[in-house]
Amino acid sequence: MAVTEQGRAGGTTGAGRMPRTTRASAVLLAVLALVHVYWATGATWPADGERGLSLAVLGSVVSFGPAVVLPPAVLEGVAGAGVYAFGRDRRGRIPRLVTGAFAAGLLARGAVGVGWAVLGKDGAGPVFPWLNALVYTPLCLGLGWAVLRELRR
Repeated sequence: MAVTEQGRAGGTTGAGRMPRTTRASAVLLAVLALVHVYWATGATWPADGERGLSLAVLGSVVSFGPAVVLPPAVLEGVAGAGVYAFGRDRRGRIPRLVTGAFAAGLLARGAVGVGWAVLGKDGAGPVFPWLNALVYTPLCLGLGWAVLRELRR
């Protein structure tokens, strides 16, 4: 591994550039925030309607109205900014804390997802179990682990 200008092996991808893991995390959070804002407009893509969207994304029927989806959008936007700031300059306490909370949240969601995959989730419909087992849970566990490793550098 190349030694970066900060003196850590693999800490960045080059002079002044952030690690791929933190960049990917910040982009993921920004995309999630935008998707939640999109759903706040009443759009239900990629599902046929709100019920189908709710069952596919959450595994239960809940509202996807603005009062429900805008708070996560704000949280994801703030978290994305914190993770981005951590990736640019690792010295800040708040960006490190935000990035740690993001990693912990991903790992917690991944652990719950493993439980749902093994034990099932009542009323989840036909789509959620597959998305949970093949997309949501592996993504949360993999990215959570990678971000945690990045925090330890």
